[in-house]
Amino acid sequence: PQTSWTDVICEGPDKNRPKLVFVNRSLTLENIKCYGFDMDYTLAVYKSPEYESLGFELLRDRLVSIGYPHELLGYTYDPTFPTRGLVYDTRYGNLLKIDSNGNILVCTHGFEYLRGGQVDEYYPNKFIQRDDTDRFYVLNTLFNLSETYLYACLVDYFTRSTRYKNCQKGFKHGDLFMSHRSMFQDVRDAMDHLHGTGTLKERTLKNLDKYVIKDPRLPVLLSRIKEFAKVFLATNSDFNYTEAIMKYLLDFPSGSKNPKKPWRSYFDLVVVDTRKPLFFAGGTVLRQVDTDTGKLRIGTYTGELQHGTVYSGGSSDIVCDLLDVRGKDVLYVGDHIFGDILKSKKRQGWKTFLVVPELVKELQVWADKASMFEELKHLDIFLMVTYGMDLCYGKMGSLLRCGSTKTLFASQLLRYADIYSTCCLNLLNYPFSYLFRAPLVLVNLSCVSVTAVTVDEMIIVPEITRLHLQRHED
Repeated sequence: PQTSWTDVICEGPDKNRPKLVFVNRSLTLENIKCYGFDMDYTLAVYKSPEYESLGFELLRDRLVSIGYPHELLGYTYDPTFPTRGLVYDTRYGNLLKIDSNGNILVCTHGFEYLRGGQVDEYYPNKFIQRDDTDRFYVLNTLFNLSETYLYACLVDYFTRSTRYKNCQKGFKHGDLFMSHRSMFQDVRDAMDHLHGTGTLKERTLKNLDKYVIKDPRLPVLLSRIKEFAKVFLATNSDFNYTEAIMKYLLDFPSGSKNPKKPWRSYFDLVVVDTRKPLFFAGGTVLRQVDTDTGKLRIGTYTGELQHGTVYSGGSSDIVCDLLDVRGKDVLYVGDHIFGDILKSKKRQGWKTFLVVPELVKELQVWADKASMFEELKHLDIFLMVTYGMDLCYGKMGSLLRCGSTKTLFASQLLRYADIYSTCCLNLLNYPFSYLFRAPLVLVNLSCVSVTAVTVDEMIIVPEITRLHLQRHED
């Protein structure tokens, strides 16, 4: 059976697990005066696949409740199929794995993997226009995993059903036509319903031990950071959910080393309902939260920072003003490559730390399959071995590459994240005066000889291999 990345994280600090922070651009922690954290999937790490399974079941049940066939209830979540960074084609119902230029690397219709001529029927150039956002929807977040799997289930069910005629843009039953676009919209509406009504949050809070990892290192990390810098929490979640989750994460028995204290005391500023990525642009009105009732106080807050107070809305500019820091002084830690990392980097100049829990699996495969990498040097079997390695990650292959090509997700990670790791708690493995130095990049790699795989080469190695292969073919 496959080991999930949260299985490894849950093993705790004394087990052999990925502890490194990887570097794209040099970063001196000594110069960081303020650390910002997202909550969901960053401070609050949800257990996988339990949490994704819950999300999938709620989405599936919602579709059935609005009229979709009851046979859909027979589908259960398979964590080996979806991966982050896939693109859903709302015209043809295909899930696509692409590179940063829009070239198609993997194409599935339901659970069927399309090859050669099958792909040509939909995409003659094996290429999509990424800027056509009305047609192509990028599933970039960990919350999207259950949604990704549901799209595949819907296409699989209607393709197999004898009651429906399979058309290129949807399915026909008598005088009724269901387009892939309309099914996509139904799933998106179901997703909004799930979060809007609080159904997912309610189920999570009823069984926190089942769905959320509680790690004793978290209060240690936050306490250490506060000795050197300011700390803030900025989450899209509402106050009541944030209060319950953070109290669960930071409420440990009193001891001589870690005296018990209120969770809000770990932060200089707490902001809920931030509505990221809008938070990094114009933002919304900043209001105070009545922590006794969870309701918002009337009026816009314009005063000085009040410690222990919880705020709602606001913007990244307001956060910098309240904490008296500049953009370059802030390191923001989050899991959402668009909502957290890209926008904070491009619009505010904040330093960025991307949390990529799937790296646990990526590193595990590279370590376990080191012998396979050695075989890649024998270029006559390159394709066979590469295909075998891809399957080790899951049915859609690696999050970061496909064969020798970096995926869209990997390209965004390299471009927008200054540093990245499996878990924000890995900062505990470094002093807060540490210099994360970016590796030198050779312009011409054709003379490089690869003799071993290290974690730092996880993304760059396939590029080197591709150049070796190209030279061999020439």
